[in-house]
Amino acid sequence: MSNCPWAHGTIVIQAEEAQPREASNCTERDKEIRSVHVLPTSLCSTSNPDLTPRFLTQREMEANYVPVYVMLPLDVVSTDNQLQKPDELREMLKCLKSADVDGVMLDVWWGIVENEGPEMYDWSAYRALFQMIKEEGLALQAIMSFHQCGGNVGDIIYIPIPKWIREIGESNPDIFYTNYRGTKNEECLSLGVDNQPLFFGRTAIEMYHDYMKSFRENMADFLAAGLIKDIEVGLGPAGEMRYPSYPEAQGWAFPGIGEFQCYDKYLQEDFKEAAAEVGHPEWEMPGADAGEYNDKPESTNFFETNGTYLTEEGKFFLKWYSSKLIVHADQILDKANLVFLGCKVKLATKVAGIHWWYFHPSHAAELTSGYYNLTDRDGYRPIARMLSRHYVILNFTCAEMRNSEQPEEAKSGPEELVQQVLSAGWREGILVACENALSRYDKYAYNQILKNARPNGVNKCGPPKLRIFGMTYLRLSDELLKEDHFSLFKIFVKKMHADLNYLPNSDKYFAPIEPMARSKAEIPIEELLEATKPEEPYPFNSETDMPVDTGGSSLLGTIFSVFGKIKSILIR
Repeated sequence: MSNCPWAHGTIVIQAEEAQPREASNCTERDKEIRSVHVLPTSLCSTSNPDLTPRFLTQREMEANYVPVYVMLPLDVVSTDNQLQKPDELREMLKCLKSADVDGVMLDVWWGIVENEGPEMYDWSAYRALFQMIKEEGLALQAIMSFHQCGGNVGDIIYIPIPKWIREIGESNPDIFYTNYRGTKNEECLSLGVDNQPLFFGRTAIEMYHDYMKSFRENMADFLAAGLIKDIEVGLGPAGEMRYPSYPEAQGWAFPGIGEFQCYDKYLQEDFKEAAAEVGHPEWEMPGADAGEYNDKPESTNFFETNGTYLTEEGKFFLKWYSSKLIVHADQILDKANLVFLGCKVKLATKVAGIHWWYFHPSHAAELTSGYYNLTDRDGYRPIARMLSRHYVILNFTCAEMRNSEQPEEAKSGPEELVQQVLSAGWREGILVACENALSRYDKYAYNQILKNARPNGVNKCGPPKLRIFGMTYLRLSDELLKEDHFSLFKIFVKKMHADLNYLPNSDKYFAPIEPMARSKAEIPIEELLEATKPEEPYPFNSETDMPVDTGGSSLLGTIFSVFGKIKSILIR
């Protein structure tokens, strides 16, 4: 739907004698709640001299409202399964509520809940936390965190995966991702063991399924009450759908290209079988020619301009490596769909914003992470197509980043990357959401997020042409709640809400949360890979039309706020 031609008109309170022409998208309920009359400006008159003034309704604006969630601290539940500083946390939640934040996001750590032994789940601390969140009137996004906390950017606490899993790893270290030099990474299990019954008779995917099933059973009352809006399913390190290609704990530093993580015995055997099936048993995985964590593309034979990644052997490896990640995600999300079938909740998964080396021909850092994305090959749309089978939200990071903030040597393109990934999701008909990758408290980051949230701006006639489903802000902290930071954050939330008052259950105005339907039929990998054909992304405006640095809410938002309060008084 295009923007109203009178969108830049002068706003006045409704005059009784005005007789506006009705727009096709107005319902009878809209007519009942009209409160503002927009007079056409000379610009409107020039472009449409026959334009008749009409009423702008809050209802028409509600589809522009993007809910804002805030990530809770990583250590809100301790490693010994205790809710930390509950009184202090409650006060922080009250602060968020005072800013009209819609809800919070929370890691539900596998290493805490199932730490004592197989299928020995203890949800007590999380139940207490969920109850507190409910009492404070906030909604919840729950992450099924099948990964370790510790060893990555921003990790302030060490929460390993369950100790009995680590004990299995002591005798069989190949359950973990492994780099070319044989270094193991215990952040999460290798996707090579997804279907290996190595865990007291269960496969990795069966363990993930059982954990989510126990979550549903133990949180049934919170699910029924509508507290939990979405379940974000962890699919790799940091809860992201990727390989652990750039671990800080192993010495990686930005903007290193990272390393491939497929040298455990299970993935090596899989690759050998795959190469033999296409008639090339002699093909091997990249070795030392792919470099080390902190190399640059041009210092390696594999990633250099016109490097090995462009050979038939290199292309085969990259297709295999990235396809294994897609199949991994597809299998786990199918189990998640089964677990939450019929629940009024959405599923989501996080795709990492690997923005460095985006402008190098090889996209080296993306390739080592498992995203086979090149100028002539879209590495993200196949992921979006797979997610569409399960009705999963694609949650993407680095929404706050601008190219101008990145070091030139890193050849970063966060703005183009966000545009590409969000466009991939929209083209595949799925919902997309965003997060900021790093803690930011400034107007430049907020305005960049706002631009990405509604790339073509607010549509005062109804749903915007493009918009994200929701935004999750990283993260709740004392720093965020400092007076100057929090004041600006509150303006940011208001702008994300399109200058409207807080709307409970805001999803119903854009993409209502319905009982979860069963996943559609499996999509063959070759059909998924047909989506690699690149297309131009949707155009994004150069800046947001609702910046945070305008001195507060707009006049339109103020008028809606006043009338909303009057309406609430009358209802009482």
